[in-house]
Amino acid sequence: MKSSALLFAFGATFAAMGHAQEPAASAPSSATATDPYLWLEATRSPRAMEWVDAQNAITRKAFMESPEFGKTRSGILQVLDSEARIPYVNRMGDYLYNFWQDKAHPRGIWRRTTLAEFEKADPRWETVLDIDALNKTEGKKWVFKGAQCMKPDYVHCLVSLSPGGGDAVEVREFDLPSKSFVKDGFFVPVAKTETSWIDADHIYIGTDFGPGSMTKSSYPRIVKEWTRGTPLASAKLVHEGTPDDLAVSAYHDRTKGFERDFVSVQKDFFHGDEYLLEDGKLVKVDVPSDSNSDVHRQWLLVQTKSPWTVGGKTWPTGALIAMHFDDFMAGKRDFTALFTPDAHTALSGYSWTRHHLILDVLDDVKSRLDVLTPPASGNGPWAHEALPGAPRFSTVVVVDTDPDHSDEYWLTVTGFLDPPSLERGVLGSEPATAVKQEPAFFDASKFEVSQHFVKSKDGTRVPYFQIAPKDMRLDGKNRTLEYGYGGFEVSLLPHYSGTIGRAWLARGGVYVVANIRGGGEYGPAWHKAALQANRPKAYQDFAAVAEDLIKRGVTSPAHLGAEGGSNGGLLMGNMLTEYPQLYGAISCEVPLLDMKRYIHLDAGASWIAEYGNPEDPKQWAFIKTFSPYQNVKPGMKYPDVLFYTTTSDDRVGPAQARKMAARMEAMGYKNVWFYENTEGGHGAGADNAQAATMHALAYDFLWDKLK
Repeated sequence: MKSSALLFAFGATFAAMGHAQEPAASAPSSATATDPYLWLEATRSPRAMEWVDAQNAITRKAFMESPEFGKTRSGILQVLDSEARIPYVNRMGDYLYNFWQDKAHPRGIWRRTTLAEFEKADPRWETVLDIDALNKTEGKKWVFKGAQCMKPDYVHCLVSLSPGGGDAVEVREFDLPSKSFVKDGFFVPVAKTETSWIDADHIYIGTDFGPGSMTKSSYPRIVKEWTRGTPLASAKLVHEGTPDDLAVSAYHDRTKGFERDFVSVQKDFFHGDEYLLEDGKLVKVDVPSDSNSDVHRQWLLVQTKSPWTVGGKTWPTGALIAMHFDDFMAGKRDFTALFTPDAHTALSGYSWTRHHLILDVLDDVKSRLDVLTPPASGNGPWAHEALPGAPRFSTVVVVDTDPDHSDEYWLTVTGFLDPPSLERGVLGSEPATAVKQEPAFFDASKFEVSQHFVKSKDGTRVPYFQIAPKDMRLDGKNRTLEYGYGGFEVSLLPHYSGTIGRAWLARGGVYVVANIRGGGEYGPAWHKAALQANRPKAYQDFAAVAEDLIKRGVTSPAHLGAEGGSNGGLLMGNMLTEYPQLYGAISCEVPLLDMKRYIHLDAGASWIAEYGNPEDPKQWAFIKTFSPYQNVKPGMKYPDVLFYTTTSDDRVGPAQARKMAARMEAMGYKNVWFYENTEGGHGAGADNAQAATMHALAYDFLWDKLK
């Protein structure tokens, strides 16, 4: 129920609403008025873009004009464009839909096929929407951001198109049977927009209705009901939040026999209120504001993020509990436990089928799947059984189900050295069998995976995965790349990457994934352990992994590199400024770095619950301890560092990477490089070619500097 579309996976990849003029979009406070690089916050100003172009030219000459770079980029692009990749699908009615990008379709095609056809080695696909053809016709550079189609007939769709890959999109109505945009259908200009179908002639919409209609976090503050054929300005108000809310949205559940309307008021990144909309009135769903709640048919599920005492019981942090929704709204509180965590396990997620619930459980960062079946009538214990296990150090994830019609489920099984397989099954009748298998993009037989644990500064046991050559010498000379994230309850799980395999492992490098606090590997408590004033614990964990790699003889500071993006870019900034002695080179990607200004840049205000509010003097006292832009000093021995970002990033924005690079260069550092791609939003690129360029730049930079 909570508006997960707004609660983005912060390092993975929310329109171009970049700042168009100098000075910065919001007036600097007295504390920042002396910042000489505020002009770089004006995203597309001529002065800022001139600086970007000059920096790009320097970096391009240093790293992107060599035959080695061309080889790395080509190897990565072959992986990204490979026609042998698994075409992941989602079911809508009788068809399986897939969005596909390759060399022939750089911006991609939205296509569909049948199950019988998909099970063939070379299925026939029917193109629904060709983004490259659309761009050619319209003279645009649209990036496909998905489609929302109204069930159960899947005739009416709302297609989202971004002008540069950012979170702001243009929304157009699309007719699926005719595979064409609807003339005079629903249409919303480029903005950060949330929509939900009510019926064929009505939608809920939150968008930029004009001045004051967006929150300080840059998301919709107002949600309305819009009737087909009427001006957007005449849409009927459903609910209006406050500027300090993160976002407001509404949703209509079209499940037959369980039709309901909900309004979500997201207060901050981790707290929100849910309401049942009845006869125009909001009735609160009285669950904890920090919990995740879900209503499916007759069931209410609540995943706790902190202990909750209700109905005479106290449910621990990270539990999943259930009861009848109507009974709950009537005042009853007789929940049943579906999952209770322990010191080693956490609930990563769950998926409904028509009659069952599949739990995705992490056990020391390794996956297992459990199937639960609700009682035939009333509340009470749910039947429980395990789905077959997966290989050691692997990840098993349910990627699609058809909860309205069947117990069909699709899952993917993967590991660091195991190319993913896509499996399909039907609970109770068909065991999961592999439908598609991705090929190997590098020779995995030369490597082995191991899991290690190290004590952090405060004694906390922190796990990390190591992928290394089988014949590796523990002489401290192995080029090693440590990757981390550590925020927003995002878990880093074992997964196969042909890009990492080709660009790092195949060269003889060691790759390390650090499961530091701030993530979700051990549930909400693991995340909360590194919130706000405790944020440095995530950095201490990452440093502890680095020190353990050095202690074990895997590598040494001169040969140890680090990489991270977004919140992981903030991690990299702190490794650079607080632990420079541990690393030889760092790749800092689409990062946060200026924690004094972050709430004034793009969607920054939405992350106050994670980091704190720098305008509160008491909170700035701890935030400044992990703000790299404020903590970088002249005369230090910092490792070589690459900052990369994108002009069209309207989530974190390019300003922070720009300002950090400019400040370090002004301090006299000659080992600082910067590169900015124009497209791609909060990611590496708008198409595979752009992504290959950015990834190749990072890996070649690190490999070159860790000699």
